[in-house]
Amino acid sequence: MKSKIKYGLIGHPLTHSFSKKYFTSKFEQLKTNAAYELFDIENINELPAIINRHPDLIGLNVTIPYKQSVIPFLTRLDDTAAKVGAVNTIKINQQPGTKNHELIGYNTDVTGFRESIKPFLESSHSHALILGTGGAAKAVSYVLKELGVNTFFVSRKADPVNNILSYSELTKNVIDICKLIINTTPVGMFPNINDCPSIPYNLISPSHFLYDLIYNPEETLFLKKAKEKGCATLNGSSMFYFQAEKAWGIWNE
Repeated sequence: MKSKIKYGLIGHPLTHSFSKKYFTSKFEQLKTNAAYELFDIENINELPAIINRHPDLIGLNVTIPYKQSVIPFLTRLDDTAAKVGAVNTIKINQQPGTKNHELIGYNTDVTGFRESIKPFLESSHSHALILGTGGAAKAVSYVLKELGVNTFFVSRKADPVNNILSYSELTKNVIDICKLIINTTPVGMFPNINDCPSIPYNLISPSHFLYDLIYNPEETLFLKKAKEKGCATLNGSSMFYFQAEKAWGIWNE
């Protein structure tokens, strides 16, 4: 019997992820002899060993916290991933006649975020706050700039040189200007569903649009607090779908 083609996800932790369920269902629908595995690794240095142990592995998704630190392990990046500075999809090509692998990095978060937010963008969304500064935040910023939206990152520590505000700098004036607020951090993700980013929710108005890239739980505390203020909200489920389908297309080019 022909061995199964393998795909997988690297990150830590992975208890929140729907990737295995999503792709396993896809394989069943397409009658594809493939399997999807979760590789919960505590250090990105474990990646080469995973690839060596699984010769049938041809594609990987990458999630928190390795979307940037995975880059030195890759052979090359496609143009978008190089511009963003983060990778969430890897295509693995075995070099004929050798045990060497070519690892090509892509960023399908760009497609996922662009396709999910475009139907909701309005002229009032000219300025955005991006909570977090990791790989997902970089993809979000890349898309918003492409769409003509001015962006500001928010982190625990301010860094004016890199356009990063601290949470303590989110004054009424800042909140009033930035009608679009996007959470790219894991704060509030399963199982820590009672947590939320520490923004001044009392300053949010019905004219704001809050987007949480988290999709598990379906409605985070961040989004619940936004709804209480009459805001439009969106979770990350549609972004997950679009980026997963883009990754599938890359693996099967």
